[in-house]
Order: sequence, then structure tokens, then C-alpha cells
Amino acid sequence: MKTGPVIHLQKVAGISGSEAHLLALLPHLRERGWDIRMLMLHENEPGAWEFARELRARGVPLDAVYIRADVDPIAFTKIAAYLVRTRPTILHTHLVHADVYGLLAGTIAHVPLRFSTKHGFNLFRESPYFGFADRSVAAFAHVHIAISRGLARYLEEVEGFDGETFEIVHYGIEPDGEPAPYTGDVPRLLCVGRLIPIKGHIVLLRAFAAAKKEIPDLQLDVAGRGPLEPALRAVARELGIGDSVRFLGQVNPIQSAIENAAVVVVPSMGEGFGMVALEAMERARPVIAASIGGLGELVRDGETGVLVPPGDAAALAAAIVRVAGDPELARRMGEAGRQRAVGRFLQRFCTDRTELLYEDALSKAL
Repeated sequence: MKTGPVIHLQKVAGISGSEAHLLALLPHLRERGWDIRMLMLHENEPGAWEFARELRARGVPLDAVYIRADVDPIAFTKIAAYLVRTRPTILHTHLVHADVYGLLAGTIAHVPLRFSTKHGFNLFRESPYFGFADRSVAAFAHVHIAISRGLARYLEEVEGFDGETFEIVHYGIEPDGEPAPYTGDVPRLLCVGRLIPIKGHIVLLRAFAAAKKEIPDLQLDVAGRGPLEPALRAVARELGIGDSVRFLGQVNPIQSAIENAAVVVVPSMGEGFGMVALEAMERARPVIAASIGGLGELVRDGETGVLVPPGDAAALAAAIVRVAGDPELARRMGEAGRQRAVGRFLQRFCTDRTELLYEDALSKAL
């Protein structure tokens, strides 16, 4: 092993962007000789144990601590005791709960190097007091990582961080053979994501209704679950597009849904990276996305897809008509997106970057 244990800490409720990132990154780091382990914070959700099974199946040791509430002194004591017992050289926290519990406990346990990765946009970050609290906790980390330069800028604007202090480590992707071309009889759009306000589904439905006036046979698939599903179904009916919108629920693997679509749409109001956009590009599908967060670092406007202002239904509708209404343009953009995905965003590049940050921090600490 290259050093003592490297503990990754995160609160897990299911498998989403950050969890998928860890499922890919941690096994690769172990293969390169790092003593990678996972300490999972959880509230006993089924999705947490699904993540635990997946990670253990990939050869990464995992321990778990149950959290009864956002502020749980017993859980904090258990985390600190775990760190004292395992004596990690590096503690790497992900998301807010892990930052608060882990960075404070890691400082008390005298963990030599503490890393923190920020993964996404969150409405609670815009609270007037949250930024001060988050910066105060962040002071206990030696290295700060953001998954995109766009996220670093957001944290600077909203919370008062110095965006230039963040190291950038993009998510990566593993190509899964050659993508199949779209062979559908009608132009079909796909939107993937939790059905929550920040994902922009209502803007998409309005844009879709407008675009359908120009392309009558346009269809839309919505993959994912969430509390907004009843409201979104109602909006689709009110807009007169209920028969053209399919709610697919949770789809796994998502590549199958992507290959059943001609165009993938990511209308988010906030997106730390945009893994769905990257997965679509890897499958050679053009991406229409909001120009926010990490999406602007993934999608090249006019080349691999189209970027539109977040929340702008008219601009989104125009982009849908432009791409979905021109199969040859969609094909060219999809091919360019595939080349960009495999040329710039492979998982090994993400692993390389993480490993370099570990090695650099260790060399400075010696």
C-alpha cells in the first residue's frame, strides 16, 4: 500500500451522482495500491444498503454509522472513535454531513490530511447563515475539491468561498462498447433526474409543449422518481401533452433509455457537474442543457449540443426544434459529443487527478 488508510466519508441515502462517483473512483484507487476504505453515514434507507452492497462487491471495505438526526452527538463520538482506531493518513469527506462530522472528528483524531469534495448546487446553501457555517467547517480541511469550475464559482458567489482555492476533479465515465444509432420513427427526447424543483422539469414541459407545435410527432420520456411526479403529470395534462410524455420511473441501466432517445435534455436550474449529459455524450447523443454549473464545461454549444439560459422555456423550445427537427445535425452533434466524452472525461482521468492530489499533499506533509 502507498500509505496508511484513506477513509472516504459520506452520508448516503441512495445511489445518485456522488455515490456513483465513489463506486467508480474508490475501486480504481485500490487497484493502484491505495488502502481505500469507506465509512458510510446513513439513516437506514434501503438505498444506502444498496450502495454498501455495490461498493463491497467491488472490493472496497465499508463500515457504517447510523445517524439519528442532523445533529447526533452519539454518531459524532462513534466517527471520532473510528478514526482514532483506524488511524487514517487521509480522510476524504463528501457532502455536508460528512464535512461537518468528519472534518471536526478528523481534527480531534489528529488525521494528518483532510480532503473535502463539494458535489452540487443546493438551495440551502443560499441561506444567509449557511455560507459562514460551511466556510468555518471547511477551515479544518487541507485540500478543497469541486467537481467543476462552475460549482467553484457558485460556491464563491453564494457562500463567499475563494473559488480559486478549489482543485477541480471532474467525474469520469467508462465507455460501454460502441453506441447504437437512434432508429426510432419519431423524434424522442429524454430527461433523466430526480423529480425535484432544481432539475427544471416544469420548464422542460412548457418548452416541450411549445416545440410540439413545430414538430407534432415529438415525444418525451422522463426517467426518475421524486416528490414532484404528481404535479408534473398534472402540468403535462394541463398543457395538452399528457399523451406525448412518458414517466418511466427509475431506469437502470440508464444507457438503455439514452439509446432509445434521439436527444437528451438537461434543463437543471443548478448542476454541479452533469453526469447525465456526460452519459448521453458517451452514447453519442446530442445534449440540450442549461448553461449552468458544470454543464457548460461538458457541452460545447453548437458542437456537441446546445446550451440555453436556465429557466428560459422559449430558448429551450427553440433548441429542441433546432436539434430534434434535424436528424443529421443531431447525429453530427452526437458523434462530436462521443469524441469529447472519451477524449476528456474518462474515469482514469478522474482517478489520475485524485491520485495526484493525494501524492502532492503527502509530499508536502512529509
